[in-house]
Order: sequence, then structure tokens, then C-alpha cells
Amino acid sequence: MTVAAKSPGPPPTSLTQRQEARRRSILDASTQLAGRGGFDAVQMREVAERSGVALGTLYRYFPSKIHLLVAIMQDQLDHLHTTLRKRPPAGTGPAERVAETLMRAFRALQREPQLADAMVRALTFADRSVSAEVDRVSQQTTAIILDAMAVAEPTAAQLSAVRVVEHTWHAALITWLSGRASIAQVRADIETVCQLLELAESEPATTDGATKAGGRNRSA
Repeated sequence: MTVAAKSPGPPPTSLTQRQEARRRSILDASTQLAGRGGFDAVQMREVAERSGVALGTLYRYFPSKIHLLVAIMQDQLDHLHTTLRKRPPAGTGPAERVAETLMRAFRALQREPQLADAMVRALTFADRSVSAEVDRVSQQTTAIILDAMAVAEPTAAQLSAVRVVEHTWHAALITWLSGRASIAQVRADIETVCQLLELAESEPATTDGATKAGGRNRSA
């Protein structure tokens, strides 16, 4: 699926109060549609009608359906991050806390399977025109994991481990949505991959940002 190359909508940080209210209305209408009927139920014309904006205005905010659904993913992650800050995970180590955090996120998506499927499909279909929005989703996910780890300045090894955890969580979500994995399997995979965070914690940072192991490989 190819996303039409249009100029991106106004970044959230530059919106006026009125524009933010309009954007909020668009996201709410789209989330309701996706929650009821999944990816195919989100049609730009219907989103415009439900949110009370002109179709051209909608496209100025979100150049395509993919942009819109990825923005919903950003919105859902923002809400999750706020909730987690109010009620942090209670595990004794970073692996336990991150696993608990990701399973809480998974359970939230589990309550809205059609919405989850729509967002994941959008991330899967996204091409280069949506790269900035997809990057923000990744940055949000990384921030959530680092908060759960209680790490403010991660080393290169920790960031690498976090990326692997993110990839596994995303893959586990896809396999669950497709009916190829049970909740128990998802939990087992998440808990297993989060053990990498414990290993990365013991890796010292080096002056060039490489891990100790990487340095040994170059000198071998």
C-alpha cells in the first residue's frame, strides 16, 4: 500500500488552542471508528463529517489515513505514559518493571482489538512519507521503557537492548492479533526478551558509544 506524498500537517507543538481542539476532535472520531470497525472503518470523509471539519482541513492535519492512524498510536502511547507515571510498575529490577509495563500496554490494547489492529496495520503499511510520525512512536515507546527501567542516561548497550525489546513487543502484538499466539505466549516472550535489559545494565559505556563486546570484536 502506497501513501500519497503530501505535506505533513502542523506539528502538535505549533498548534493554537483552537487548532488543538480541532485536532483532538479528529483523533477522537477516528479512534471511535477504528475501535468499532478496525482499519477499513476509518474513511477520511467519514472522519471529517464526524469531527465537524472540512475534508480539505482534515488532509491539512493528516495527509493520509496512515498518518492519522499512526497519530492515534502516538496519542494512545501518550495516555499510557501518563498513566504509568501516576502508577509506576512495581517490579524489583528493570526486566520485571519493563515486562509489567509492556503487559499493561498489551492488556489495554487487548480491550480494543479492532483499534489495536488498525494502529499496527498503519505502522506496517507506513512508507517514508510517514517516517517522522513513526519515529515519534518509536521515541515514545523508548521513553516508556527507559522510565520503567529508571534510566535517565542510557548507554549504547542499553539502547540496543531496548530496541530489541521494542521489536519483540511489536512482533508479539502482531502474532496475537493474527491469532497465532496466546496471551501466555506473549507474556513468556516479553519476559524472556526483557532479560536482555539486565545484561545490558552491566555493560559499561565506552568513549565511542560502542559496547565492550563490540570493541573486542573490532580488535580481534
